[in-house]
Amino acid sequence: MLRKALLPSILLLLGYGLWLSASFSAIASGVAVFLFGMLAMEEGFKALTGGVLDRMLKRTTNKLWKSLTFGVVCTTVMQSSSLVSVIAISFLGAGMISLTAGIGIIFGANLGTTTGAWLVAGFGLKVNIAQLAMPMLVFGIVLVLQQIRSLRGLGYVLAGLGFIFLGIHFMKEGFDSFKDQVDLASYAMPGLKGLLVYAGLGVLATVIMQSSHATLVLTITALSTGQLSYENALALAIGSNVGTTITAIIGSLSANVDGKRLAGAHLVFNLVTGLVAIALIAELVIAVAHIAGWLGISQDNHTLKLAIFHTLFNVLGVALILPFTSWLERALLRVLPDLPSKIVRPLYLNDAALEVPDASVEAARRETLHLLDNGYEIVAHGLGLHRREIDSDEWLGDIVARRNHPLLMNVDARYEQAIKPVFSALVDFVSRADVPATASSSLFALRDASRNIVEAVKGIKHLNKNLVRYLANDNEDVRAQYNLIRIQLGKVLRALSAVRREDLDDGLSTLALDEVKLELRELDERMVEQLAVLVRDRRVPAYVVTSIMNDAHYALNIVMRLLDAAQTLSAISDKDQQHALDEIALDDTDVRNLEFPTKESSSP
Repeated sequence: MLRKALLPSILLLLGYGLWLSASFSAIASGVAVFLFGMLAMEEGFKALTGGVLDRMLKRTTNKLWKSLTFGVVCTTVMQSSSLVSVIAISFLGAGMISLTAGIGIIFGANLGTTTGAWLVAGFGLKVNIAQLAMPMLVFGIVLVLQQIRSLRGLGYVLAGLGFIFLGIHFMKEGFDSFKDQVDLASYAMPGLKGLLVYAGLGVLATVIMQSSHATLVLTITALSTGQLSYENALALAIGSNVGTTITAIIGSLSANVDGKRLAGAHLVFNLVTGLVAIALIAELVIAVAHIAGWLGISQDNHTLKLAIFHTLFNVLGVALILPFTSWLERALLRVLPDLPSKIVRPLYLNDAALEVPDASVEAARRETLHLLDNGYEIVAHGLGLHRREIDSDEWLGDIVARRNHPLLMNVDARYEQAIKPVFSALVDFVSRADVPATASSSLFALRDASRNIVEAVKGIKHLNKNLVRYLANDNEDVRAQYNLIRIQLGKVLRALSAVRREDLDDGLSTLALDEVKLELRELDERMVEQLAVLVRDRRVPAYVVTSIMNDAHYALNIVMRLLDAAQTLSAISDKDQQHALDEIALDDTDVRNLEFPTKESSSP
């Protein structure tokens, strides 16, 4: 409720401010243009990296100091700690970097943001950057309109820089005009009260703008025009640093547990840094004055002194927390433990089974059945069918007609969760088995069966997308052809259920599956003939027929692979009959060479 009410409240306040004051309009417009420029730069760098940044990240985060340096350099170049943080979270979630490396990148990104303060304080406020912004915008927009990805990325970067410079110019102009209307400096609060109030305002501004960089630039421009006291500007800088963790926490709400841990590390770092800066504010101010003197910066140049302060307390925060990174990682793992995983693990494979040949074959057979069950579920859901319907005695044509809107399923995600882990474990198990030749041949056959299941699941991904698309087609003939494909696949799943339940003995199961193969080959030939008639009669466009034929091929490949896997499982389940079954079972060449008898109906 709070998040829902926040946006309308902010919009109402902004609308009132824009109506009330032209100066506020200039400042708000400057902030908006600045933020838009940051977004454009992020898009540009994403387009330009093309995997280069990803590869760099993997190579440069194997040590804590490397990941810290990576965070500093990337944030300095991109002027966006949020983009660097998102990249770190994505690699952490994929298991490509450790949590320690991710923490190092976050620390480095905080240090990298200080470079923005130096650029604005030392350069942006002394030059008419609006003049620099114009050519950047012109060239940038021209490049954005190009089709080549790298040119378009460069265009976004140039346009983003142009918008950032323009935003800073608008903010400075807005604060300049305030001098003639309101003296904001008169509201300055000295002492601890002012420190806490303005730190809170810095947190609030950063949460609203979703950018500590924007808050810092806003603070520097207000300070440069005398609309903000030096002490209160320091407090705003501290608040902006703390506020950026709130945006990270909000962004991590939808992330996995690794993303939440990284957001937690960010929160701990910035809270500790902020508290230390508040506690040592007097000492830090003295240190800033000394550093400014060493650098030849005049004591009344508060904008550059603010940049020094921002750098100093961030460096202090890193120096304080870096030695405790390992402890912080362990604490985050305890506070945010791994959630129950959706990853399906092998059920029957273990090292003990490798010691006995018969046990290793039986373990692999049971695990392949487990994999077949997982593949069965994915294929069935990809067709928009449920296992209970397939296992029933209801005519498949009625089921398919009733389930006429299959859902678009994320097959890739289900493959990663339920197929790949089990298949990988099976391949590893078979490769490590040191067994006699007879058991070895069974294990290799089971490995091939599991690969057939994997390929069947991959095939359903392509089919599912077109099913969702064409079953909503207005053309009844198109829908009928796709429903026929679903019926064919449904018949195979029904046959697999019968074998899985062991309703038939092994020999009959193998022969029954051969019969299904023959019937599906026949149905495939009939479909080709029907499609030729539909094109000839102009009932279905030729380009749609091409899609149907491709999808029919996918379907036939899926069913043949599933049936081959089922036959292997059925044969290996009875070692005494295995050789005889190999002799009587039909291979794909036999099936293709048979002449199919004429049947009056193809209904299941």
